[in-house]
Amino acid sequence: MSAMTPLRRNITLGVVIILIGASVWYLQSIQSRHMPASSSAPVAIQNTASDDRAAVIAEKAKKYPRASEITNPSGFINTDAFHIQDLIGKKVILIDFWTYSCINCQRTMPYVNAWYDAYQDQGLEIIGVHTPEFQFEHDSNNVKAAMQKFGIKYPVVLDNNYGTWNAYQNLYWPRKYLIDIDGFIVYDHAGEGAYEEAEKAIQDALKERAQVLGEQANIASGMANPKNVVDVDAAKVGSPETYFGSARNQNFGNGMQYKAGVQSFALPSATKENSFYLDGTWNIQKEYAQNTTPNASITYTYRAKHVYFVAGATAPTAVQVYRDGVFVKTITVQANQLYSLIDEEQSGAHTLKLNIETPGLQAFTFTFG
Repeated sequence: MSAMTPLRRNITLGVVIILIGASVWYLQSIQSRHMPASSSAPVAIQNTASDDRAAVIAEKAKKYPRASEITNPSGFINTDAFHIQDLIGKKVILIDFWTYSCINCQRTMPYVNAWYDAYQDQGLEIIGVHTPEFQFEHDSNNVKAAMQKFGIKYPVVLDNNYGTWNAYQNLYWPRKYLIDIDGFIVYDHAGEGAYEEAEKAIQDALKERAQVLGEQANIASGMANPKNVVDVDAAKVGSPETYFGSARNQNFGNGMQYKAGVQSFALPSATKENSFYLDGTWNIQKEYAQNTTPNASITYTYRAKHVYFVAGATAPTAVQVYRDGVFVKTITVQANQLYSLIDEEQSGAHTLKLNIETPGLQAFTFTFG
């Protein structure tokens, strides 16, 4: 065998060096693909995270109910038709059941609007579910007018058939349900108040959403402080919501309760607190009482500092408001809506009297605050 020349030895040595280098690179590359790293998401870590997430969801399922779907809606305002399921896994959802003539709903609206402004860009969707209490609240034009009046910008579902109301087994206006990123109802509250508690629940749900989706989010920690808010101390309100229609007029002081039809009444010499008394001839219908003669009146002794009146009229109707025999103001009633009658600094017991000069007023409810 002939001796290897220097040139061939150099070439061979170079090839060997190249092969060794390639082998080292290959081994390192294999090692790096299987090395756990907190900054990346290797297969083993992803499976563990998935298992952890499944455990979290399983634990939630033991504690919280699943969100129900929008059911049999009559329409949508501020949005195209959608399903709640389309938002689960993407958004935190606050459902607010309301109806526009409800004073309790109206007093919560500044907070709901403030939450929408503060958190809509951070993953919160608010859905107003408008479930009407009275027949006139079925009219979408009335709802749209109320939304404009109250500055509502979030989507509203018209729930005229009570489909979504029943799906949630709801019984109250207002009622708020908070649905988290996984589709669970993690918080709910009926009625007014608990605003800080509700907002803290929203913030916590948004933080979880950001973590689950891997988003960088700086969720606000402060509390909303909307303007023109009327806070009510329920302990100082001594009068219940009072209905005039035959379906619910158990507080009727000088007439037969639950009886529909045209009846004539006279104001008695003595009246009781938290009962209403009619004077004149009235047509009592299921939802309202309507005066059919001029110079009719309503008398009611209440205990509160605010008095509201849900009413409408067939034509603009002047209603003179008296408190303890002293004239307060005249309001003009026509549109079916909530009217403010008394607005005092302190709660107290007083006698309210409404004089209606012309026929056609439809009285639905008194509410108090």
